[in-house]
Amino acid sequence: MFWTDTHCHLDAPEFNGDRSGVVTRARAAKVQQVVLPAVEKSNFNAVRELAHEHSFAYALGIHPLYVERADDGDLQQLREQLCAHRTDARLVAVGEIGLDHFVPGLNRARQEMFYAAQLKLAREFDLPVILHVRRSADTLLKQLRLIKVRGGIAHAFNGSEQQALAFVNLGFKLGFGGTLTFERALQIRRLAQSLPMSAIVLETDAPDIPPAWLYKTTAQRALDKDVSAQACNEPAEVPRIAQVLAQLRGMSLQEVNEATHTNARHALPGLTAL
Repeated sequence: MFWTDTHCHLDAPEFNGDRSGVVTRARAAKVQQVVLPAVEKSNFNAVRELAHEHSFAYALGIHPLYVERADDGDLQQLREQLCAHRTDARLVAVGEIGLDHFVPGLNRARQEMFYAAQLKLAREFDLPVILHVRRSADTLLKQLRLIKVRGGIAHAFNGSEQQALAFVNLGFKLGFGGTLTFERALQIRRLAQSLPMSAIVLETDAPDIPPAWLYKTTAQRALDKDVSAQACNEPAEVPRIAQVLAQLRGMSLQEVNEATHTNARHALPGLTAL
């Protein structure tokens, strides 16, 4: 069986010393496809080049945590990039876009302006979107009802069941990853059990959101003299995350594999051609 990681920042500096090793380990774990979302103008080229180098997929967008250092002209550059690469089979979405209401001090009005503008670009280019959802589900949903797009993925979903079903009703899949491997993540684990299996895709958000077996506290990290021992999350962790999901739902690993494979391609139809 082969797996898909629907969200990985392979261009992140944490991987600079071992990026090829990350890809090799992913392949060894039978992670066949990995989606690489951009976060700002400066890494549009990086995610595209990595996708082509490793036969992965990519998305172009401006992340809500980066909008305050983005110029309004960056939206025009995003449009130009989407236009220039609209025939690139590896370009499968607009993302990572969305809203972050967790980090204090961010300009919410500016985030929302960038979010709405990028939804319009996704509609113009008929692409799904990859959404950053952090304490912002209701506002994201409000804009999605106003600006219709062809669905996509609500990445690292952590809202309520009502909000989850609202995204599903708008044609979205929900991304589950390392968080569901923690026994104390009760809400996430309940959602992973109760939502329709047709709503779930797997992701890592590598190098972030490590699963329980990789997580280290601040104190543990301070004791690590060898920086390489401070394990980052990687796409290779997808099958083990899937095993936790299978246990939570009382399904076989094969059933989870088949369902999430299908779901990823429904969320991001461009993956089918790859």
